[in-house]
Amino acid sequence: MLFNRSKSALIVIDVQDYFLGKLPLDWRQPLVERMVWLVNVAKALGIPVIATAEDIAKNDTLTAPLLEALPAGTHVHDKLIFGLCDQADILADVQASGRTEFILIGLETDVCIAHSAIGLKERGYKVAVIEDATGTPPPHHEAGLKRLASAGVTITNCKGIHYEWVRDLATLHMLKSKMNMPAPSGMTL
Repeated sequence: MLFNRSKSALIVIDVQDYFLGKLPLDWRQPLVERMVWLVNVAKALGIPVIATAEDIAKNDTLTAPLLEALPAGTHVHDKLIFGLCDQADILADVQASGRTEFILIGLETDVCIAHSAIGLKERGYKVAVIEDATGTPPPHHEAGLKRLASAGVTITNCKGIHYEWVRDLATLHMLKSKMNMPAPSGMTL
């Protein structure tokens, strides 16, 4: 039941200033910080990253800190459908990754995260949503997580997926030497 880094891909969904602006002010920076940290963990472990931004012409692309954290050459898909599996170019990227396990972070938990996770699950993939690296305006985050759990999506957190990907002390030491950044504030590893 654990997620394996050799089978995983990280999907970053719609972390745009437009959507961040809907969240309580004190949620925004810590949420983005956790997302950036998780993208850096994935990069250091060689885990592919797929990124989307909803309606780029209207809402702009990913927020700057996340855009800068993406692996070089990562294409940010212009997502025009709430569930990424219903858009051919994004689904093709998911399939081309060759991965069978998808870890989702981003916005908004009860809409684009839920539609995307459930769509991936329906296609036979193993899916996790990172509860402390997803968000939506209150009170809908918890409702979105409950909906996802009832659909069979694994709900975990940044620390949990980090250790599932790492699995052993040798990898943990290698990761610490590759990543030149501390864990996000409030997270103890």
